[in-house]
Amino acid sequence: MIIQQKTDILPSEITPKEVFENRRHFIKQAGFGLLATTALAQTNLLFAADATRSNAPIGKTSKSLLSLPNFTKTAYGKDEKLTSYEDVTTYNNFYEFGTGKGEPATNAKLFKPHPWTISIEGEVKKNKTISIEDIVKLAPLEERIYRMRCVEGWSMVIPWVGFPLAQLIKWAEPNTNAKYIEFVSLADTQQMPGVNLPILDWPYTEGLRMDEAMNPLTLMAVGLYGEKLPNQNGAPMRLVVPWKYGFKGAKSIVKIRFTEKMPITTWMKAGPKEYGFYANVNPQVEHPRWTQSSEKRIGAGLFAGRIKTQMFNGYTEQVGQMYAGLDLRKYF
Repeated sequence: MIIQQKTDILPSEITPKEVFENRRHFIKQAGFGLLATTALAQTNLLFAADATRSNAPIGKTSKSLLSLPNFTKTAYGKDEKLTSYEDVTTYNNFYEFGTGKGEPATNAKLFKPHPWTISIEGEVKKNKTISIEDIVKLAPLEERIYRMRCVEGWSMVIPWVGFPLAQLIKWAEPNTNAKYIEFVSLADTQQMPGVNLPILDWPYTEGLRMDEAMNPLTLMAVGLYGEKLPNQNGAPMRLVVPWKYGFKGAKSIVKIRFTEKMPITTWMKAGPKEYGFYANVNPQVEHPRWTQSSEKRIGAGLFAGRIKTQMFNGYTEQVGQMYAGLDLRKYF
C-alpha cells in the first residue's frame, strides 16, 4: 500500500497526472424478456421529448417533457439525505465533454441522445442491436437512492431511475464462455469536444465481472430525480455500480460486449498503477496521490467536515461475498 502525504487541496480539484500530462502534450503539439405491463406506454413518453430538448433554447425545455412516467419508488437509500439536483447535474466527471467539473453541463447542452441504439456482441447466442426504447421495456423502471463515491474523494447521494442490468443480460443470452462484460461509450468528435483531445484512449470503455453485473444492486440508469437522464450525466443510458468508484459507471453506452477474458478498461490503460479493474471503494487502499479513507459530500457546505469512507461504500452486506478470498490490495 502506498501512503500519500496529506494536503489541504481538495481531491476534487486534483487533475489526474496522466490527464494533465496528455493535455500538456497536446497543447505543446498544437503550439430478461419479461415486459412490464406499463412498458409500452411509458416508452413513447420517455423519449418523446428528446428532439424538443435538443432544439429548445438553453434552459427553456419544459420540465414536464423531461419527467419519467410510471416508475416505482423503492426502499433503497430512503433514509439518505439527497445531494441537490443542481449539484448532481453541474458537478460531473464526463471527459468526453471536458475535464473540468462544470464543463460537461455546458458542453453537452446540444448533445442528442435520440435516436439511440446499443449493439450486443461477443460471447452471446446471437449478436443483436436494440434501441433505447426497447431496452426500457425489459423491466419496470424503479427509483433507487444510492451513495456514489468518486475516486477523487468526493461523494453524492443520487436518486437514480432505471432497471437491473441482470434483465438486459438475460435478454442478451450470453453463452457459457461469457465471464466479463465490457461497456463502450459513444465517442463522437462532432458532439463531444473532449474526444478531440488525446487525454484518454477513446472510446471510453469499462467492464464488470459477470457476477458483479448480475448483482441486484447493479443498475442501468435512464434517469435521476424522476427526470430523464441529463446529457451531462450520461444520457440516454449509463451504468451505475454503487459499491465501486464512480469512473466504473460508463456513460452514453453504445456497445455491450460479453467476453471470456477481463477487458482492459480506459483508466487501466491511462494509469495502471492508479486504477485497477475492480475499483471497489476501499478506504484501506490509498490512491498513490491522495487518501481514500475519507470523503467530502458535495453540497454539504463550506465548513462541513470530511466523512469516513465505508468499505464497498457501505454495501458490504450485499456485495462482500463476491470477493471472499480475493486480495483487494492486489486486485484493486
